[in-house]
Amino acid sequence: MKSAFRVAALCGAVVSVLSASALAGGRPDLSLAALKAGRAHLPGELLVKYRDGTSAAQQGAAGKAFGLEKIDTVRGGNARKGELALMRVPAGRDLAATLYELSRDPSVEYAEPNWQYQHQAVSNDTYYTNGSLWGMYSATSSPANAYGSQAAAAWAGGHTDCGNVVVGVIDEGFMYDHPDLAANAWTNPYDPVDGIDNDGNGYVDDVHGWDFDGNDNQVFDGAGDDHGTHVAGTIAGHGGNGQGVAGVCWSGIKLISGKFLGRRGGATADAIKAIDYFNDLKSRHGLNIVATNNSWGGGPFSQALQDAIGRANDAGILFVVAAGNAGVNCETSDCYPAEYPNPNVLSVTALRSDGSQIYSYGSTTIDIGAPGYGIWSTVPVSSKGKIVPGYASYNGTSMATPHVTGAVALYASSHPGASAADIKAAILSSAIATPSLSGKTVSGGRLNAGGF
Repeated sequence: MKSAFRVAALCGAVVSVLSASALAGGRPDLSLAALKAGRAHLPGELLVKYRDGTSAAQQGAAGKAFGLEKIDTVRGGNARKGELALMRVPAGRDLAATLYELSRDPSVEYAEPNWQYQHQAVSNDTYYTNGSLWGMYSATSSPANAYGSQAAAAWAGGHTDCGNVVVGVIDEGFMYDHPDLAANAWTNPYDPVDGIDNDGNGYVDDVHGWDFDGNDNQVFDGAGDDHGTHVAGTIAGHGGNGQGVAGVCWSGIKLISGKFLGRRGGATADAIKAIDYFNDLKSRHGLNIVATNNSWGGGPFSQALQDAIGRANDAGILFVVAAGNAGVNCETSDCYPAEYPNPNVLSVTALRSDGSQIYSYGSTTIDIGAPGYGIWSTVPVSSKGKIVPGYASYNGTSMATPHVTGAVALYASSHPGASAADIKAAILSSAIATPSLSGKTVSGGRLNAGGF
């Protein structure tokens, strides 16, 4: 995270006046600076984290003092833990002024806007054999490309199965009945479809995951869920079936949908719920959830989101995340959530097929490069009024990220008991030194999924 001093220097005297209160109420200086810069957020909505140990009466009084209406409980509290609530600011009341004053309330740990995020994409398996699926190739595969993920080298060594490994896809939904995805889509054994929340996690009949944007169990809503479906195919497209594409993990792996990106993008509150959904599944049922794929970004700093990523770290779940497509240096520009310093964050920039780096980067903030340009994968297609399975080529750090997530799953499947820190270290230590990534990533190299 960048220092308050640098942000103040960028944003002028207004922020410097507010910086003293930041110590008492989170980081209102960062939030106010981001609002002033016009960063996208849900109008009139604030995330409010109450201090641990404050009573319900104190929390209620804080909201009442500013006329706030509670929209949702993002993370429940108790006598010891303060609640994280989504609140609506009354019409006509200035959001920034309310945030600043609320942050000074002794019962409030921090308050921040409900920031919006966007996905990080630009708009005998057929695509492998015809030379299109370069992102999976290795220097010695046929076809070959030295700048591919080297997944083909792992396959050649007999490592195609990622049995007993589970990955969360925090994104749009994905087409779980696509013929290249159906075998690897998770079906919840703890909550059968009967209109009852059998596993008690607060989500009724979460068969393939949950739609936090729509607040229902329909995690696939049609052709608009192309980005999430594309990401899923790169992680776990069914390989060796003579059609379409192959993901890094051909079989055995299970993908769970944590949909939070909708037609308007996604909100911080929903991203937090998705992260905690996977944390709960792992702790409650012992699912071997090794990572979530997060091919999205665009919001400024959020303490609430960073805290949720921290809880994922406590659960032993890697947060694999796209660097972003703005083409900026993340040392001097915001690249959240890719630049959060949490130890479980594994951030990814993109490479073209000639090995050149593209999109955002950072020598201390972005960990590794992976194929992210001209990437073919699964998508839903609207044809004659029906949604049918298809394939498409997309560009972006969104496409680079699932190559790394797939490699995480590949490593975890052959190294049972490896911790999140172990897996991250293995990914970075096996990276292949690449001139275009020198001084632009922590590792200075590109993904080597065949190097474990």
